[in-house]
Amino acid sequence: MDYDDIDTLRRIDPAWRLLRAEHAPLLLSFLGRVFVDENVRGIAASDLLDLLDDELYALNERLGEGTFPRTAKDYLDEWANTDAGWLRKYYADKGELQFDALPAVETAVTFVRSLERREFIGTESRLNTAFELLRQIVYGAEDDPAKRLEELHRQRAAIDLEIAKVARGELVYLDTAAVRDRFQQFSATARELLSDFRQVEANFRELDRQLRAQIAAWTGTKGELLDDVLANRGDIGRSEQGRTFSAFYDFLLSSRRLAEFQELLDAVTAMAELAADVDGRTRRVHYDWLAAAERTQDTVRLLSDQLRRFLDDAVWLENRRIVEILNSIQSRALELREQESDLPGADLDAFAPQLVLPMERRLFEPKRRTPIDSDSVTGEGGESGEADPAALFDQTHVDVEALTRHVHDSLAGKLQVGLAEVVEEHPLAEGLAELLTYFSLPNEQVVVVFDEDVTEEVAWTGADDIDRIATVPKVSFVRRRSTGSEVRRR
Repeated sequence: MDYDDIDTLRRIDPAWRLLRAEHAPLLLSFLGRVFVDENVRGIAASDLLDLLDDELYALNERLGEGTFPRTAKDYLDEWANTDAGWLRKYYADKGELQFDALPAVETAVTFVRSLERREFIGTESRLNTAFELLRQIVYGAEDDPAKRLEELHRQRAAIDLEIAKVARGELVYLDTAAVRDRFQQFSATARELLSDFRQVEANFRELDRQLRAQIAAWTGTKGELLDDVLANRGDIGRSEQGRTFSAFYDFLLSSRRLAEFQELLDAVTAMAELAADVDGRTRRVHYDWLAAAERTQDTVRLLSDQLRRFLDDAVWLENRRIVEILNSIQSRALELREQESDLPGADLDAFAPQLVLPMERRLFEPKRRTPIDSDSVTGEGGESGEADPAALFDQTHVDVEALTRHVHDSLAGKLQVGLAEVVEEHPLAEGLAELLTYFSLPNEQVVVVFDEDVTEEVAWTGADDIDRIATVPKVSFVRRRSTGSEVRRR
């Protein structure tokens, strides 16, 4: 970076402005503790005001009255100013005002903490990590199968050599310095991931603003807009940053890998060599990752939904313009109809013309004639001859009036009677057809009541001397009361 670049950053970068602010120690200590150390991704304005008010009271008591003369609300409003770029003020779903730290706070807090003097600084693990990353880049992008196989054989030979050494009892242990070196790098990487989540979320919001500006200023057709915005880079979830974040989020949601991470973390934090380096935040770092990733994922979903509604609004405005044009055409046509003109024309009886394309009309289909062959009709005894018309009338007939009399006979002196009792007194003569007729028996004096929760069995003997049993809902015949009140059907 040259002089001009650094000078520009000094003037416009919010993290740099935070370091140069009048109350930078208050900003860094308070916002760092609330948002960075506690991994808070959104806090109610009332809660944040109470915390800042307590902080200001304690500092004024210790440093002298008047060190921070303004109210907590004044400080928060200043820090949440758009020009400051340190806090984001927004409204949650329930309409309550919320505050969240912007990436500049994470950047400034991380920079200040990096200035603290450390007693132990490891370099071996970072060198190994850098070497391994270069190896993954080179061989991961290699498209030559021979070189890929050569690298895999090398890795297998190294693993076989390590297995042989362990089998002989030649174990190589990490000393205390190596363990602390690698743990420091793990802790730094874990904290950087949490900081990156805020930046990723801010980048998503900036991408959303760019897309809204592009849609609002679009002058082309709707199809070209959708092709340019959605197909190329419009969908936030399919952007490069979105795909990378989705891969990391899938890793966090993998129960197997998360369980392995938890097991390894518990084993590391239990080491005696790291007792002075392990803190509570490190022990729960993966839970902080999940919380931050879920918040970022919610932001992506929210922005995608807002972008979709924004496009729907644009489409609605365009459709509204089309309707206005059609209405103007209709109005002009009505005006021309009232004017006398020699122009040829025609009247339409319908409100609107119905257009039918020639290919939409069905082709002519001649009616099929069904041949009738009377020679196959046989008479009585199976011999060909004159057909017996009586066979047409040999069908099952249920006498509804007789069934009604059966019900009235069974109801004599009773308010209600069950179907099973009626059938027992008057056995079924026509089988199932007669049984079904009982279900819909038309009668002005009797109500048929069904109980779907209780079943009963009705038995009868058919014309073929075979006993049959039907399982049906419980049916009762209830006599209507003389007052006119009816029994409610179930």
